[in-house]
Amino acid sequence: MQRTWSAVLFDLDGTITDSAPAITDSLAHMFRTLELPVPGESELLRYVGPPLLDTLRALAGFNEEQALAALAIYRENYVGHSVNAPVFPGVAGVLAQVHAAGIPLALATSKPESMAVPILEHAGLAEYFQVICGATDDEVRSAKADVVAEALRRLQEAGVDTEHAVMVGDRSYDTLGAAVNGVPTILVEWGYGSPAEAEQAMAVVHSADQLRTLLLG
Repeated sequence: MQRTWSAVLFDLDGTITDSAPAITDSLAHMFRTLELPVPGESELLRYVGPPLLDTLRALAGFNEEQALAALAIYRENYVGHSVNAPVFPGVAGVLAQVHAAGIPLALATSKPESMAVPILEHAGLAEYFQVICGATDDEVRSAKADVVAEALRRLQEAGVDTEHAVMVGDRSYDTLGAAVNGVPTILVEWGYGSPAEAEQAMAVVHSADQLRTLLLG
């Protein structure tokens, strides 16, 4: 396995922060506001990870107009809670050590970039990232492959060698989106994915110590 990475890309929700409670609470608020039945917790967790506009169409069955209206309700509620998502144990230390080792870090999240930046700043983690890349507020860039591509472009623009980059995530969306860009993925078990989602990953880790070993050797 490659151990000398030229850059490391990180997902946010389910990888760095435990954002599911705030997301599912805001989704429940959204459904109640729309006077629709609130799905159970396991169903709401299916919304965590992929671009929300896509899942509102696919899982809730909303048309484009309904999905955009629902997204606005969700975001209005979520924005006040998002910065309080706790960082998973040990992850801050991994980020600090990778940064100290001189390996460029980039965030590549399907969460809007305008939300991702204050979340990392509030957690005291923004300083470790050379690039913070997320979805655009209008969702034009929201697919994971597009976000990863943009993160790689920004790294390259800054003079970073991305030939031996690796993605760290928790869902199949991370693996597939990175693979489109020729980047292998390490999946973390503490996130929101299922064992079946690990099939295409280069490796799966169950602890921050294991992740540190794969990233730093």
